Amino acid sequence: MVMTGLLFCAMTASVKSLGTSLPASQSGFIRYIFGLFLLVPFCRQLGLSEIRKGLLRLMILRGSLHAIAVVAWFYSMVRIPMTEVTALYYLVPVFVFIGASFYLRERINVGRIICLVVALIGTFLIIRPGLREVGLGHLTMLLATVVFGMSFLLAKKATDEVKPLLIVFMLTLIVSLWLAPLAFLQWETPSFRELSVLMLVAFFATCAHLTMSMAFKAAPVTVTQPIVFLDLVWAAIVGLVFFSEAIDIWVIIGGLIIVAAVSLVSWVELMKKN
Repeated sequence: MVMTGLLFCAMTASVKSLGTSLPASQSGFIRYIFGLFLLVPFCRQLGLSEIRKGLLRLMILRGSLHAIAVVAWFYSMVRIPMTEVTALYYLVPVFVFIGASFYLRERINVGRIICLVVALIGTFLIIRPGLREVGLGHLTMLLATVVFGMSFLLAKKATDEVKPLLIVFMLTLIVSLWLAPLAFLQWETPSFRELSVLMLVAFFATCAHLTMSMAFKAAPVTVTQPIVFLDLVWAAIVGLVFFSEAIDIWVIIGGLIIVAAVSLVSWVELMKKN
């Protein structure tokens, strides 16, 4: 999980280094095309014959939602500090908790409601509306967290039937197809440097998902979840050193509050299952 945090931080920093020279949809498209190339060697292991029509519709819906989230994430990444992107991204598991209560028919309990309330307090500390300027970058990042949460819920549903590798491949393929027309409508010829950076983004993202899966397999959530706290540390250091972003203590506190709420609820629910 420590390695996962470092890889995600490297991915975020790579995107931020691109600046606004390329449209968000084009950056996302190129990143996912490179992701497809990384997955091609594993095509024989996918098990495409396992997909039934209902599951295919679910995967198309998931890919469509994820494409929206990807564009929103790329857009916000170059417009707000890394620590704020990282802290706001911590809301994703909160939306997954809440969404699971409705979509996956999991029981709504007091813990999840408290988690939502505490997470909203953390979000308020990060954004601080009325006390600071809230830009379009903040709003698009909030949109991204909501839609990413919906995407992960659909992925959870799909894991009951097919291999994780197939889920990742279908997501990469469908997002690429959705972003293609948007990318070409706004196409700006990328430089060699920009292509190299987006190739790195795809590599870091793929490796991060792999190490995260390895961590989840090796240890319970109670062990892996608290390590997510370190992501804010990496983001703060990289933002300060490479992008001269001042460290905002309220962003750090807000992010820690959100992660603490998610970690506590994860631990309580795991204890109940045991």
